[in-house]
Amino acid sequence: MKEQYFRAMDVIHNACLFVAGACLVVIVLIIPYGVFTRYVLNSAASWPEPLAILLMIVVSFLSAVVCYREYLHIGVGVLPAFLQEPAKSFLGRILEALMLATNLFMLVWGIKLCQATWHQDIPEFPIITVGFAYLPIPIGGTLTALFVIERFMTQKFFSEPDPETVSQLTTE
Repeated sequence: MKEQYFRAMDVIHNACLFVAGACLVVIVLIIPYGVFTRYVLNSAASWPEPLAILLMIVVSFLSAVVCYREYLHIGVGVLPAFLQEPAKSFLGRILEALMLATNLFMLVWGIKLCQATWHQDIPEFPIITVGFAYLPIPIGGTLTALFVIERFMTQKFFSEPDPETVSQLTTE
Protein backbone atom coordinates (compact mmCIF):
# COMPACT_ATOMS: atom_id res chain seq x y z
CA MET A 1 0.00 0.00 0.00
CA LYS A 2 2.82 2.40 0.87
CA GLU A 3 4.57 1.74 -2.43
CA GLN A 4 1.40 2.54 -4.36
CA TYR A 5 1.06 5.80 -2.44
CA PHE A 6 4.69 6.70 -3.15
CA ARG A 7 4.21 5.93 -6.86
CA ALA A 8 1.09 8.11 -6.92
CA MET A 9 3.08 10.92 -5.30
CA ASP A 10 5.75 10.51 -7.99
CA VAL A 11 3.07 10.91 -10.66
CA ILE A 12 1.64 14.00 -8.93
CA HIS A 13 5.14 15.44 -8.54
CA ASN A 14 5.89 14.97 -12.25
CA ALA A 15 2.49 16.42 -13.21
CA CYS A 16 3.19 19.52 -11.10
CA LEU A 17 6.58 19.91 -12.78
CA PHE A 18 5.03 19.55 -16.23
CA VAL A 19 2.17 21.99 -15.63
CA ALA A 20 4.45 24.59 -14.02
CA GLY A 21 6.91 24.25 -16.90
CA ALA A 22 4.14 24.53 -19.49
CA CYS A 23 2.85 27.68 -17.78
CA LEU A 24 6.34 29.19 -17.92
CA VAL A 25 6.60 28.39 -21.63
CA VAL A 26 3.25 30.08 -22.28
CA ILE A 27 4.34 33.14 -20.26
CA VAL A 28 7.58 33.35 -22.23
CA LEU A 29 5.60 33.24 -25.49
CA ILE A 30 2.80 35.69 -24.68
CA ILE A 31 4.80 38.50 -23.04
CA PRO A 32 6.88 39.21 -26.18
CA TYR A 33 3.64 39.10 -28.17
CA GLY A 34 2.21 41.79 -25.89
CA VAL A 35 5.34 43.91 -26.28
CA PHE A 36 5.25 43.43 -30.07
CA THR A 37 1.62 44.52 -30.38
CA ARG A 38 2.15 47.51 -28.12
CA TYR A 39 5.36 48.93 -29.57
CA VAL A 40 5.49 47.64 -33.15
CA LEU A 41 1.84 47.49 -34.16
CA ASN A 42 0.90 50.42 -31.91
CA SER A 43 -2.22 48.52 -30.85
CA ALA A 44 -1.71 46.86 -27.48
CA ALA A 45 -3.36 43.52 -26.82
CA SER A 46 -5.14 43.63 -23.47
CA TRP A 47 -4.83 39.96 -22.53
CA PRO A 48 -1.11 38.95 -22.40
CA GLU A 49 -0.24 40.61 -19.10
CA PRO A 50 -3.32 39.46 -17.12
CA LEU A 51 -2.92 35.95 -18.51
CA ALA A 52 0.74 35.94 -17.52
CA ILE A 53 -0.26 36.97 -13.99
CA LEU A 54 -2.82 34.16 -13.76
CA LEU A 55 -0.27 31.65 -15.03
CA MET A 56 2.33 32.94 -12.59
CA ILE A 57 -0.05 32.16 -9.73
CA VAL A 58 -0.25 28.57 -10.97
CA VAL A 59 3.53 28.39 -11.36
CA SER A 60 4.07 29.73 -7.83
CA PHE A 61 1.81 27.25 -6.07
CA LEU A 62 2.87 24.21 -8.09
CA SER A 63 6.55 25.10 -7.76
CA ALA A 64 6.12 25.39 -4.00
CA VAL A 65 4.65 21.89 -3.98
CA VAL A 66 7.60 20.54 -5.98
CA CYS A 67 10.18 22.35 -3.84
CA TYR A 68 8.62 20.99 -0.66
CA ARG A 69 8.81 17.41 -1.90
CA GLU A 70 12.40 17.80 -3.10
CA TYR A 71 13.53 19.43 0.18
CA LEU A 72 14.36 22.62 -1.69
CA HIS A 73 12.15 24.89 0.42
CA ILE A 74 13.63 27.47 2.73
CA GLY A 75 14.40 25.92 6.08
CA VAL A 76 16.69 26.61 8.96
CA GLY A 77 18.73 23.52 9.69
CA VAL A 78 20.71 24.80 12.66
CA LEU A 79 18.50 23.36 15.40
CA PRO A 80 18.03 19.91 13.83
CA ALA A 81 21.79 19.71 13.20
CA PHE A 82 22.46 20.03 16.93
CA LEU A 83 19.77 17.57 18.03
CA GLN A 84 20.21 13.84 18.47
CA GLU A 85 17.55 11.18 18.11
CA PRO A 86 14.77 10.98 19.37
CA ALA A 87 14.55 14.77 19.83
CA LYS A 88 15.35 15.33 16.16
CA SER A 89 12.50 13.06 15.00
CA PHE A 90 10.16 14.66 17.53
CA LEU A 91 10.97 18.12 16.14
CA GLY A 92 10.44 16.78 12.61
CA ARG A 93 7.01 15.44 13.54
CA ILE A 94 6.04 18.75 15.15
CA LEU A 95 7.17 20.75 12.11
CA GLU A 96 5.39 18.43 9.67
CA ALA A 97 2.22 18.55 11.78
CA LEU A 98 2.35 22.34 11.60
CA MET A 99 2.93 22.11 7.85
CA LEU A 100 -0.08 19.81 7.53
CA ALA A 101 -2.21 22.24 9.56
CA THR A 102 -1.11 25.13 7.34
CA ASN A 103 -1.98 23.23 4.19
CA LEU A 104 -5.35 22.09 5.53
CA PHE A 105 -6.02 25.77 6.32
CA MET A 106 -5.16 26.59 2.70
CA LEU A 107 -7.48 23.83 1.52
CA VAL A 108 -10.51 24.76 3.66
CA TRP A 109 -10.27 28.53 3.43
CA GLY A 110 -9.10 28.40 -0.19
CA ILE A 111 -12.28 26.51 -1.10
CA LYS A 112 -14.35 29.09 0.79
CA LEU A 113 -12.54 31.88 -1.06
CA CYS A 114 -13.18 30.19 -4.41
CA GLN A 115 -16.85 29.72 -3.56
CA ALA A 116 -17.25 33.34 -2.43
CA THR A 117 -15.68 34.73 -5.62
CA TRP A 118 -16.82 32.11 -8.12
CA HIS A 119 -19.37 34.38 -9.84
CA GLN A 120 -17.11 37.44 -10.15
CA ASP A 121 -15.74 37.87 -13.65
CA ILE A 122 -12.21 38.90 -14.52
CA PRO A 123 -12.67 41.90 -16.87
CA GLU A 124 -9.99 40.80 -19.36
CA PHE A 125 -11.34 37.22 -19.45
CA PRO A 126 -15.11 37.14 -18.92
CA ILE A 127 -15.11 33.36 -19.27
CA ILE A 128 -12.71 32.97 -16.28
CA THR A 129 -14.05 33.81 -12.85
CA VAL A 130 -12.08 35.16 -9.91
CA GLY A 131 -12.92 31.98 -7.99
CA PHE A 132 -11.36 29.91 -10.76
CA ALA A 133 -8.23 32.07 -10.59
CA TYR A 134 -8.00 31.31 -6.85
CA LEU A 135 -8.16 27.51 -7.37
CA PRO A 136 -4.36 27.10 -7.09
CA ILE A 137 -4.66 27.92 -3.37
CA PRO A 138 -6.72 24.87 -2.32
CA ILE A 139 -5.05 22.69 -4.96
CA GLY A 140 -1.58 23.65 -3.70
CA GLY A 141 -2.68 23.06 -0.11
CA THR A 142 -4.07 19.63 -0.99
CA LEU A 143 -1.01 18.51 -2.93
CA THR A 144 1.42 19.70 -0.28
CA ALA A 145 -0.67 17.98 2.41
CA LEU A 146 -0.37 14.74 0.43
CA PHE A 147 3.40 15.18 0.36
CA VAL A 148 3.41 15.88 4.12
CA ILE A 149 1.62 12.57 4.62
CA GLU A 150 4.27 10.94 2.45
CA ARG A 151 6.97 12.45 4.65
CA PHE A 152 5.27 11.06 7.76
CA MET A 153 5.22 7.65 6.10
CA THR A 154 8.93 7.78 5.18
CA GLN A 155 10.03 9.47 8.43
CA LYS A 156 12.54 11.54 6.39
CA PHE A 157 12.07 14.90 8.06
CA PHE A 158 15.42 16.59 7.53
CA SER A 159 16.79 15.06 4.35
CA GLU A 160 19.13 16.92 2.07
CA PRO A 161 17.96 17.61 -1.50
CA ASP A 162 19.21 15.34 -4.25
CA PRO A 163 22.41 16.73 -5.82
CA GLU A 164 20.86 16.82 -9.31
CA THR A 165 18.07 19.16 -8.11
CA VAL A 166 20.45 21.72 -6.63
CA SER A 167 22.39 24.15 -8.78
CA GLN A 168 26.12 23.67 -8.63
CA LEU A 169 26.73 27.41 -9.07
CA THR A 170 28.19 29.31 -6.16
CA THR A 171 28.14 33.00 -5.33
CA GLU A 172 31.63 33.06 -3.85
